Amino acid sequence: MATTDLSLQDRARRDAKGGRVVNDFSIQVATVNGSGSQTANAVLLRSIFQMGVPVSGKNLFPSNIAGLPTWYTIRASKDGYIARKKEIDFLVAMNAETAREDVMSLRPGAACVYDEPLNLSVLRSDIVFYPVPFDKLAGQVCTEAKLRRLVKNMVYVGVVDSLLGIDSRESDKALVRHFAKKKRAAELNTAAIHAGHDYAQATFTKQDPFFIEPMNENQGKLIIDGNAAAALGCMFAGVTVVTWYPITPSSSLVEQLIDYLKQYRIGPDGKATFAVVQAEDELAAAGMVFGAGWAGARSMTSTSGPGISLMAELVGLGYYAEIPGVIFDIQRVGPSTGLPTRTMQGDVLKCAFLSHGDTKHILLLPSSVEECFTMAVDAFDLAEKFQTPVFVLSDLDLGMNNWMANPFPYPQAPMARGKVLREEDLNRLGSFARYKDVDGDGIPYRTLPGTNHPAASYFTRGSGHNEGAAYSERPEDYVRNVDRLAKKFNTARSFVPAPLREVDRTSRTGVIAYGTSHWAVIEAHDQLSREHDLETDYMRLRAYPFSQDVHEFIREHDRIYVIDQNRDGQMFELIKLDIAPEQIVKLRSVRHYNGLPVDARSVTDEIISQEGR
Repeated sequence: MATTDLSLQDRARRDAKGGRVVNDFSIQVATVNGSGSQTANAVLLRSIFQMGVPVSGKNLFPSNIAGLPTWYTIRASKDGYIARKKEIDFLVAMNAETAREDVMSLRPGAACVYDEPLNLSVLRSDIVFYPVPFDKLAGQVCTEAKLRRLVKNMVYVGVVDSLLGIDSRESDKALVRHFAKKKRAAELNTAAIHAGHDYAQATFTKQDPFFIEPMNENQGKLIIDGNAAAALGCMFAGVTVVTWYPITPSSSLVEQLIDYLKQYRIGPDGKATFAVVQAEDELAAAGMVFGAGWAGARSMTSTSGPGISLMAELVGLGYYAEIPGVIFDIQRVGPSTGLPTRTMQGDVLKCAFLSHGDTKHILLLPSSVEECFTMAVDAFDLAEKFQTPVFVLSDLDLGMNNWMANPFPYPQAPMARGKVLREEDLNRLGSFARYKDVDGDGIPYRTLPGTNHPAASYFTRGSGHNEGAAYSERPEDYVRNVDRLAKKFNTARSFVPAPLREVDRTSRTGVIAYGTSHWAVIEAHDQLSREHDLETDYMRLRAYPFSQDVHEFIREHDRIYVIDQNRDGQMFELIKLDIAPEQIVKLRSVRHYNGLPVDARSVTDEIISQEGR
């Protein structure tokens, strides 16, 4: 990547405090996978967070087990921007394989801490370099060769603390938190941090403009990843059956959920009140979900794109036989194996219409870890209310990376079990037709296995059936049934999480985004206004089917930019299918699909390009 001159925005940022850039820059640590840098990076992130500075962390790691390059990027933003920042301001270069390229990608005025033998300072004269003898410092702290490689990473934490002004006490605190039950490890790594800090203090004269200073923007907040938040939400939603087959990046959701269930869902008799089954593949996992859902359990699975493909047949069964089940799709880059450790919103159309024939599925679209929690609860309620599969579309960026968040709200509403007829209902009614639209909303009534009434039983079929669940190939029965399913889907428009007008300034230009694109769009909105005098309104989608609010937003604007993290503009296409034909001409597609989380600058530049400015 070629270097570029400082932008006017960057110069203004640096001039604000006499050339100091405070709490407004990105740090990138370049290491190799399997080197133990994950703990060091987590300590660095949490140290900045504990100083009250809004912060986010992005881990870019290879799909191989060990030895390949990995990058971890921390963004500190006094303004609360937590999307990936396109530019790197402060580099820690620890990987000889990528060091040259990493340094050459920096803009003039950036800073670079590097492993002294790499001799990177000869590459450029417009970068501030800080060479550090990491092996020597690690050797002074740890005599065991096997541990020294791991300790070496903690040395760079101390160096960065010193250069950026991070309170070393916060690093100590973060380290103790991480090694809460490993006193010896905590002591060894603390010594490594102090060695790096002391060396930097004694050796370097601060030459770069980047500083961390205390703020108070973390009051009451926590740091958590989206998969852990979703796991908590599933537990609070009352999940009782969990089936899965491991696949990156979804595995940690079920792994976290297992830990939570073992801690909080063991009965007074010492027996588990839940069942977790690792299936032989994703198809079997989906079959178990719908079997448990048919039996009345709240059931779920978690997977990613390749798993979704394998589930197609049984998701169609769940849709047509009208059985509840929740599927978390932590999206990654495809097609095929694709880039399994990169992020994308590539499964939108697949999940919306998964299976053969005419199918439409409810999709929930969380953009934050808070929504990973709340939408997990929503998903189970919607699945049972509408007796259908419900997809929660997260992605690798949201699922596996650390995000700053507010505490999650404790669910107040009781579980919504939907139209379930019990013995007393059947005594009153005398009979029921499983697939009949009684209330005009397309949602039929059901009974659960074991209901003590002779009228409770019915056939659950994936083949043609009439209102009474009897086998039928009569054309009128089929049309009546699938039309009712379409009506049920339209009813869901009023019950799924409504879109939010995040920015409403009565502009004639609108932006629609969803999921993790939200954070880049919020920042891009400010860039468009500040740098280009272009005001935009912004609506964030939170679910499909779309409510009438989406149609109204499109009608109100002259042009609408739809932001997608995929090549083909999948949400762009989904919206086109839903709106009036005369409104389609207003839509414009902004797409980002290189596997990295979308950044604000890319969104801003593409909108300005399409605006013809």
